[in-house]
Amino acid sequence: MTDKKKTGFEALAKTSLAPQEQLLKVKKAKNSFFIGLPNEVSLQENRISLTPDAVALLVNNGHEVWVETKAGLGSKFTDKLYSDAGAKIVYSQEEVYKAEVILKIEPPTLEEIELMHPGQALISALQLGHLKVENLNALLKKKVTALAYEFIEDKVGGMPIIRAMSEIAGSTVMLIAAEYLSTANNGKGVILGGITGVPPTKVVIIGAGTVAEYAARAALGLGAEVQVFDNHLYKLRRIKHLLGQQIYTSTIDTITLSETLKGADVVIGALRAEKGRARHVVTEDMVSQMKPDSLIIDLSIDQGGCIETSEITTLSKPVFRRHGVIHYCVPNVASRVAHTATTALSNIFTPTILRAAEEGGIEEMIFSHKWFMKGVYTYKGGLTNEHVARKFGLKHKNIELLLAARF
Repeated sequence: MTDKKKTGFEALAKTSLAPQEQLLKVKKAKNSFFIGLPNEVSLQENRISLTPDAVALLVNNGHEVWVETKAGLGSKFTDKLYSDAGAKIVYSQEEVYKAEVILKIEPPTLEEIELMHPGQALISALQLGHLKVENLNALLKKKVTALAYEFIEDKVGGMPIIRAMSEIAGSTVMLIAAEYLSTANNGKGVILGGITGVPPTKVVIIGAGTVAEYAARAALGLGAEVQVFDNHLYKLRRIKHLLGQQIYTSTIDTITLSETLKGADVVIGALRAEKGRARHVVTEDMVSQMKPDSLIIDLSIDQGGCIETSEITTLSKPVFRRHGVIHYCVPNVASRVAHTATTALSNIFTPTILRAAEEGGIEEMIFSHKWFMKGVYTYKGGLTNEHVARKFGLKHKNIELLLAARF
């Protein structure tokens, strides 16, 4: 008797099959980016531009991300977290600066610019008040397309990164004030705010922008008496409306401000820089008449400060005394809460990068969206920002004319 011919299914059923695991290559998007996240070399900069979760999202969308080792440690993000998210960990600046797009926090140093190459895109802070012409010329020579994230707007004309960092600074400043009013830090020994039967502490805020709004909100929530000074009436009206209560507001009148400072427990300098540098509206004489152990926190110190006695301090030595008044003048307050600040930055950068990929690249993104175009200050060897050009007496090209020339 002849054996029946086995069917293919029968033969398959009698074989022992084991599933074989295999790594699938991540598909690259048509307009994918090669992004580098360097380790920040500036003093006290603990932030990084993207969280591991954001990196995972970008990698899953076909982008390549290289992270310099230990770049995320200041924000409590380890190399392992970035590696698990799909990033490549590199161990030198030379490697990370091979990327097509460099995403960093602080402006690049001359040494970092030297590692860049023509056609590269850079997104970082510009810090016009501290910008040096040598660094600018180095970027122009390298023909790097550089964008300042503090100039980038959103679709409704706001400045999302400035807003986010200002919210953090305003919320954090009251925590700092509470620290240095306490007896433990040789302060006045008073609670920030007030309790039943005890007069509230008096907080004077100079400036009426986003920082002032969040600082005032925190101070009022604790029960402090708040007074806000600014020379723009529309800002004073706006802050009263946003806070929803009738706080004391005033224009910056020397006599009124001087009298107010004499009774202040906390003075917060939150005046926004104009033309790249804040003005000194509080003189040394005014400071000398303030109460002993009262506290000045100058958040404008990044642009030179708005209080004459202010000098830059560090996180390791944050305060000094002048005329018996405690001064806290640490720049970049957002870096004090680096994990929160990094998350806030990442939430803004990530959708922008994804949108730029959809548009066809950084250059297409620049010329497709004016709100993004406003961040550009150097473009392929040409200076495109009027404010930067005026600061150094240089010629510039209007980037909108470059847009018109493309069509």
